[in-house]
Amino acid sequence: MKIVCNICPHHCSIEEGKLGFCQARTNIDGEIICESYGKLTSIALDPIEKKPLNHFYAGSLILSVGSYGCNLRCLHCQNSGISMINGERANTEIVLPEKLVELAENLKSRGNIGIAYTYNEPLISYEYVRDCAKLARQNGLKNVVVTNGYICEEPLLELLPLIDAMNIDLKAFTNEFYQQMRGDLETVKTTISNAAKQCHIEVTTLIIPDENDSEREMEQLSTWLASIDPNIPLHISRFFPSWRMTHKSPTPVEKIHKLADVARANLKYVYKGNI
Repeated sequence: MKIVCNICPHHCSIEEGKLGFCQARTNIDGEIICESYGKLTSIALDPIEKKPLNHFYAGSLILSVGSYGCNLRCLHCQNSGISMINGERANTEIVLPEKLVELAENLKSRGNIGIAYTYNEPLISYEYVRDCAKLARQNGLKNVVVTNGYICEEPLLELLPLIDAMNIDLKAFTNEFYQQMRGDLETVKTTISNAAKQCHIEVTTLIIPDENDSEREMEQLSTWLASIDPNIPLHISRFFPSWRMTHKSPTPVEKIHKLADVARANLKYVYKGNI
């Protein structure tokens, strides 16, 4: 019997024992569960600015964790070693919520403020993020999510009261670009709009030559973002060849400077990354 997963707009109809498109959710005994629950591939104490978050507890550190899988298929993925694989291929360590929060607590003496769910797409491990966030909140820790924003509205709204900050990828401002990645722009825009009402958010756009690098597109993107709040920080990042876009050249530095100038006509805080 197939069961539909309702975490993201793919709405995968998953057979018993099989995985959904994201490689992290499965059907067990007629119930959709998080197959990647507690299975971490990456864990590090990172500067908060690396998320990137420049306006949220600047100068602090945050315990950052990731698993495997993703519900988009970005040809330029910079973490393909964990995001484009399933649990059978991933090198994982089981860290349940209680253990993760204990570790985060122990790192307070080193400047840790909480937990960041990041590296791969964390919201495909929705139940793990929710359970960790609840326990972290009870222990006075901050919860940060670094996400592609491709999540259904209902589970997002259920999770947001537990989240203190998000960095959301706005990968482009055209449906055509998102269709190539097996996503859609409107879902991500809805995520940004909803998150901005309930927690601190910052937005990142990676600029890829000849893909999403026009001044017109940046004008449209920054104008829309400013319509929500002109104080939302936008990080405009430089692309370097990766995964299935190794044939591309790095984004010219002057292009990043120019697009930042375009965005600054609409937004108060614009940052340039990877330059």
